[in-house]
Amino acid sequence: MIRSARHPYQRQRGAAAPTYVVALVVAAVVAVLAAAAGYWLGVRQGGHDAPAAAPSGAAGAPAATTDAAGNKVLRDEQGRRVLYWHDPMVPGQRFDKPGKSPFMDMQLVPVYADEGIDEGTVRVSPRLAQNFGVRTAEAREGSLATGIAAVGAIAVDERSITGVQARVQGFVEKLHVRATFDAVRAGQPIADLFVPEWVAAQEEFLTLKGSSQQGVAALAEAARNRLKLLGMPEDEIARIEREGRTSGRVTVTAPQGGIVWEIGARDGMAVMPGTNLVRIAGLGSVWLIAEVPEAQAGQIAIGMPVEVRATAFPERAFNGRVEALLPEVNAATRTVRARIVLANPGGALKPGMFANASFRGPAAKPAVLVPSEAVIRTGKRNVVIVAVGDGRFAPVEVEVGRESGDQTEIARGISAGQRVVASGQFLIDSEASLKGVLARMNDAGPAAAGGGAAPGMARHKGAGVVRDVDGGEVFIEHGPVESAGMGAMTMGFKAPPGGVPATVKEGAKVDFEFSITPKGEFALWSIAPSAAGAPAQGAGGGRP
Repeated sequence: MIRSARHPYQRQRGAAAPTYVVALVVAAVVAVLAAAAGYWLGVRQGGHDAPAAAPSGAAGAPAATTDAAGNKVLRDEQGRRVLYWHDPMVPGQRFDKPGKSPFMDMQLVPVYADEGIDEGTVRVSPRLAQNFGVRTAEAREGSLATGIAAVGAIAVDERSITGVQARVQGFVEKLHVRATFDAVRAGQPIADLFVPEWVAAQEEFLTLKGSSQQGVAALAEAARNRLKLLGMPEDEIARIEREGRTSGRVTVTAPQGGIVWEIGARDGMAVMPGTNLVRIAGLGSVWLIAEVPEAQAGQIAIGMPVEVRATAFPERAFNGRVEALLPEVNAATRTVRARIVLANPGGALKPGMFANASFRGPAAKPAVLVPSEAVIRTGKRNVVIVAVGDGRFAPVEVEVGRESGDQTEIARGISAGQRVVASGQFLIDSEASLKGVLARMNDAGPAAAGGGAAPGMARHKGAGVVRDVDGGEVFIEHGPVESAGMGAMTMGFKAPPGGVPATVKEGAKVDFEFSITPKGEFALWSIAPSAAGAPAQGAGGGRP
């Protein structure tokens, strides 16, 4: 039996194949593990998990030392003690090491133990102030313009309206004015009336006038007076005496110039004594009804001079005075109407025209002026942030006065020459709220005197190590407090009602009890050295 021999190359290739495959598999696994490790390290260093500590020797990296009690203390390059780090945009979140903020694309900012919290100020680094556009302006002494600008419409001076009436019973033969707002002049014919009653009275007057009987002159004079009582004009009676013929027609003329405001009769209508044929409004003077904002109505006084410029004549100024402030507020626009009387030479101003009114008030008293944007209006109080120098800022409650343009009067709180923050107040306001500076301004009565806690609030117990005691605030590095939903961290607590006990010092292990106020502050009820003296659970700190 003959056996076929394998080729040497075939034997070698068959033996090497399994080793080659295994090597490829191992290389692929190593590459996957390396990629996963690189991604995990990148996530850790990029701030997706917890803020990473600054690398050794890097600028701003904290140096760890120990205090007399053997507790770890962090200090920066200048030797200043760091209490914690935070993101100024999210000031309530505190971290126990530097790194990149998980909320914003920026580095965490340190909070130092030597910052003057009890001085009512906060410190903001120049770099941070520049990055967030903090701009200050000087409070100066000056006077706000007392003028008020308003818009309105031209209206007829109702005191100039005159009625043209029929004084007798008759008929309108012809009405010479046909439409409202037609212009008329003094003495212009308005209507021709036919009065049958006049004919008989005129014939009686002419008969007695031509009689030569004794005593008829007195009767003729009585007949003449009757014509007057019937409403016949004097010139018409003189015409009858002169011409000796009767006429039952009379022409009624306009007593003044102006415009036809109302028409009460038409051709062929029967009229009675007292019937208004037309009403004429004079245009020698007009009213401007200006809409003044309700908040500024108190600055309007009767007799105040006003300069008016109509939209139709922007280059021409009309001077007038406030005649009345109407006792009614427009519910839709919340404005009060001011009635201004204007001379109207040539009748240039027409009813219905729009015009701008500038009220010129008396000279205002000097006051401290600040930019209006510098005033923080909370609804309960008005606050400005004052720059006290050396990067420190203090919130000050002020009493504001009038506002005009972009300036606001400050009646009480600051003086001329002080610098106030005009932009970027949110950064300093968040710092002040974080450190309780603004809270100290609130008048909370006994609760404020007791550190902010009040009866009825839920109490939570914890244990930790005191890192700093700064007047009315105690910084404690504590473990998790499950009842309050808090993790291990270093944070500040407001002092208890009786103050901080003398036995509570920096580095001491303590047991404490606190409440969370409605404003989100952490107020101690009590704090005392730990009886067991054991290290606080979870005192290593960390992010909540």
